[in-house]
Amino acid sequence: MLPIALLMREHRVIERMIKLMGVQLEQLKRGKDPDLSFIDSAVGFMKTYADGCHHGKEEEILFRDLGKKSLSGEHDRIMKELVREHDMGRKSTIALVDARTRYAQGKSTSLGGIIENLEKFVKFYPMHIEKEDKHFFIPCMEYFSQKEKDQMLEELLEFDKKLIHEKYFNIVEELEKKQY
Repeated sequence: MLPIALLMREHRVIERMIKLMGVQLEQLKRGKDPDLSFIDSAVGFMKTYADGCHHGKEEEILFRDLGKKSLSGEHDRIMKELVREHDMGRKSTIALVDARTRYAQGKSTSLGGIIENLEKFVKFYPMHIEKEDKHFFIPCMEYFSQKEKDQMLEELLEFDKKLIHEKYFNIVEELEKKQY
């Protein structure tokens, strides 16, 4: 198994959460009140699973190891873009938390901030995932020997032992059942 298989599998779970966020976004656009419990779950998922687990493995393992290689100009550019996009995702998460908090305090004008940041996730993540899956991960595996790929896979699996994959899979599954 290639190390990127783990990352691509995580993309499928992230896509499911993004779809749920899109449903919440459409409900808000139709005039429904925000589901603050859902937003809390989505924020927790994005902070811990998408950023801490998934982006953590990309940045702390894959990108670190790619940084030791002589990358093509295109791959170097894409990797830098991906890091900037991860940072943008973190900032959007913080902004969503802020808008949610202000809304819960009775500041209804912050509804626009909730909508704006949900839109960022819904628009951004599918393109980000496609860039990684189709234009970066697979070609970048060519930079590594089989031994290096095996070592990276081992390190990715070790990284996962520190996390609770099943918890976040179940969060997404439960939210899907509620049909947001």
